[in-house]
Amino acid sequence: MRVGITGHRGLSGGITEMLVRGDLWRLVTTFGPYELVGVTCADEGPDSWFARSVLEHGGKVEVVVPAGALVVGRADDRHRATRLQLMNEANAVHRLAPAEHGGLGDDTGRALVGMIDELVAVWDGEPGSEPARVAELARQAGLFVHRIWPEGCARP
Repeated sequence: MRVGITGHRGLSGGITEMLVRGDLWRLVTTFGPYELVGVTCADEGPDSWFARSVLEHGGKVEVVVPAGALVVGRADDRHRATRLQLMNEANAVHRLAPAEHGGLGDDTGRALVGMIDELVAVWDGEPGSEPARVAELARQAGLFVHRIWPEGCARP
Protein backbone atom coordinates (compact mmCIF):
# COMPACT_ATOMS: atom_id res chain seq x y z
CA MET A 1 0.00 0.00 0.00
CA ARG A 2 1.47 3.33 -1.09
CA VAL A 3 0.32 6.11 1.24
CA GLY A 4 1.16 9.77 0.75
CA ILE A 5 1.14 12.67 3.20
CA THR A 6 0.20 16.32 3.03
CA GLY A 7 -0.24 18.67 5.94
CA HIS A 8 -0.11 22.12 7.41
CA ARG A 9 3.35 23.44 8.18
CA GLY A 10 4.28 25.22 11.39
CA LEU A 11 2.65 22.68 13.72
CA SER A 12 5.85 21.79 15.59
CA GLY A 13 6.60 22.34 19.22
CA GLY A 14 3.34 22.04 21.10
CA ILE A 15 0.21 20.09 21.90
CA THR A 16 -0.75 19.98 18.21
CA GLU A 17 2.47 18.16 17.36
CA MET A 18 1.92 15.60 20.10
CA LEU A 19 -1.70 14.96 19.06
CA VAL A 20 -0.89 14.68 15.37
CA ARG A 21 2.11 12.40 15.93
CA GLY A 22 -0.10 10.10 18.01
CA ASP A 23 -2.78 9.91 15.33
CA LEU A 24 -0.18 9.37 12.60
CA TRP A 25 1.33 6.47 14.55
CA ARG A 26 -2.11 4.92 15.11
CA LEU A 27 -2.90 5.17 11.40
CA VAL A 28 0.48 3.90 10.19
CA THR A 29 0.27 0.83 12.42
CA THR A 30 -3.02 -0.22 10.83
CA PHE A 31 -0.98 -1.19 7.75
CA GLY A 32 1.27 -4.23 7.62
CA PRO A 33 4.88 -3.04 7.80
CA TYR A 34 6.00 -5.07 4.79
CA GLU A 35 3.28 -3.69 2.53
CA LEU A 36 3.60 -0.02 3.54
CA VAL A 37 5.40 2.58 1.44
CA GLY A 38 5.10 6.15 2.74
CA VAL A 39 5.51 8.85 0.09
CA THR A 40 6.50 12.27 1.41
CA CYS A 41 8.20 15.54 0.54
CA ALA A 42 10.07 15.25 3.86
CA ASP A 43 9.05 18.79 4.79
CA GLU A 44 9.07 20.00 8.36
CA GLY A 45 6.13 18.82 10.48
CA PRO A 46 3.58 16.19 9.40
CA ASP A 47 5.57 15.08 6.33
CA SER A 48 8.61 14.16 8.43
CA TRP A 49 6.59 12.82 11.37
CA PHE A 50 4.73 10.51 8.99
CA ALA A 51 7.96 9.32 7.34
CA ARG A 52 9.55 8.62 10.72
CA SER A 53 6.44 6.66 11.83
CA VAL A 54 6.52 4.57 8.64
CA LEU A 55 10.20 3.76 9.11
CA GLU A 56 9.78 2.94 12.81
CA HIS A 57 6.88 0.63 11.92
CA GLY A 58 9.12 -1.22 9.45
CA GLY A 59 7.75 0.26 6.22
CA LYS A 60 9.61 1.95 3.39
CA VAL A 61 9.77 5.64 2.50
CA GLU A 62 10.07 7.48 -0.81
CA VAL A 63 10.79 11.21 -1.02
CA VAL A 64 9.49 13.63 -3.67
CA VAL A 65 11.64 16.69 -4.40
CA PRO A 66 10.29 19.67 -6.39
CA ALA A 67 12.20 20.63 -9.54
CA GLY A 68 13.09 24.12 -8.35
CA ALA A 69 14.27 23.14 -4.87
CA LEU A 70 17.74 22.56 -3.61
CA VAL A 71 17.67 18.83 -2.98
CA VAL A 72 18.62 19.10 0.70
CA GLY A 73 17.79 22.75 1.38
CA ARG A 74 19.86 25.77 2.29
CA ALA A 75 22.67 25.45 4.80
CA ASP A 76 20.76 27.69 7.26
CA ASP A 77 17.59 25.55 6.99
CA ARG A 78 17.02 24.18 10.50
CA HIS A 79 15.10 21.19 9.04
CA ARG A 80 17.98 20.28 6.72
CA ALA A 81 19.48 17.54 8.92
CA THR A 82 16.11 15.79 9.28
CA ARG A 83 15.46 16.00 5.53
CA LEU A 84 18.93 14.61 4.76
CA GLN A 85 18.45 11.74 7.19
CA LEU A 86 15.06 10.82 5.69
CA MET A 87 16.44 11.01 2.16
CA ASN A 88 19.33 8.74 3.16
CA GLU A 89 16.91 6.22 4.69
CA ALA A 90 14.50 6.38 1.73
CA ASN A 91 14.22 3.56 -0.78
CA ALA A 92 13.83 6.15 -3.56
CA VAL A 93 14.10 9.90 -4.07
CA HIS A 94 12.01 11.26 -6.94
CA ARG A 95 13.16 14.63 -8.30
CA LEU A 96 10.43 16.25 -10.41
CA ALA A 97 11.31 17.41 -13.90
CA PRO A 98 11.03 21.16 -14.61
CA ALA A 99 7.69 22.31 -16.05
CA GLU A 100 9.46 23.89 -19.03
CA HIS A 101 10.64 20.40 -19.95
CA GLY A 102 7.21 18.80 -19.63
CA GLY A 103 7.46 17.79 -15.98
CA LEU A 104 5.38 18.78 -12.97
CA GLY A 105 7.94 21.33 -11.80
CA ASP A 106 7.20 22.27 -8.21
CA ASP A 107 3.73 20.69 -8.08
CA THR A 108 4.62 18.02 -5.56
CA GLY A 109 0.94 17.59 -4.65
CA ARG A 110 0.00 16.48 -8.16
CA ALA A 111 3.06 14.21 -8.32
CA LEU A 112 2.23 12.70 -4.94
CA VAL A 113 -1.35 11.91 -5.95
CA GLY A 114 -0.07 10.13 -9.04
CA MET A 115 2.19 7.87 -6.96
CA ILE A 116 -0.10 6.68 -4.15
CA ASP A 117 -3.10 4.51 -3.29
CA GLU A 118 -4.30 6.59 -0.31
CA LEU A 119 -3.56 10.03 1.16
CA VAL A 120 -3.14 11.24 4.72
CA ALA A 121 -4.07 14.91 5.10
CA VAL A 122 -3.08 16.62 8.36
CA TRP A 123 -5.44 19.48 7.82
CA ASP A 124 -8.04 21.52 9.67
CA GLY A 125 -10.60 20.99 6.89
CA GLU A 126 -10.70 24.61 5.80
CA PRO A 127 -10.47 25.39 2.06
CA GLY A 128 -7.72 27.41 0.44
CA SER A 129 -4.61 25.70 1.80
CA GLU A 130 -2.13 23.36 0.12
CA PRO A 131 -3.40 20.35 2.10
CA ALA A 132 -6.96 21.21 0.95
CA ARG A 133 -5.80 21.36 -2.68
CA VAL A 134 -3.95 18.04 -2.49
CA ALA A 135 -6.86 16.34 -0.68
CA GLU A 136 -9.21 17.52 -3.44
CA LEU A 137 -6.84 16.25 -6.14
CA ALA A 138 -6.74 12.87 -4.38
CA ARG A 139 -10.53 12.68 -4.12
CA GLN A 140 -10.89 13.60 -7.79
CA ALA A 141 -8.49 10.75 -8.59
CA GLY A 142 -10.70 8.36 -6.61
CA LEU A 143 -8.28 7.96 -3.70
CA PHE A 144 -9.30 7.55 -0.09
CA VAL A 145 -8.24 10.52 2.08
CA HIS A 146 -7.54 10.02 5.80
CA ARG A 147 -7.99 13.46 7.39
CA ILE A 148 -6.14 13.87 10.66
CA TRP A 149 -6.98 16.82 12.85
CA PRO A 150 -7.43 15.70 16.46
CA GLU A 151 -9.57 17.75 18.81
CA GLY A 152 -7.37 20.35 20.49
CA CYS A 153 -5.20 21.04 17.43
CA ALA A 154 -4.55 24.59 16.28
CA ARG A 155 -2.82 26.15 13.31
CA PRO A 156 -0.22 28.80 14.10
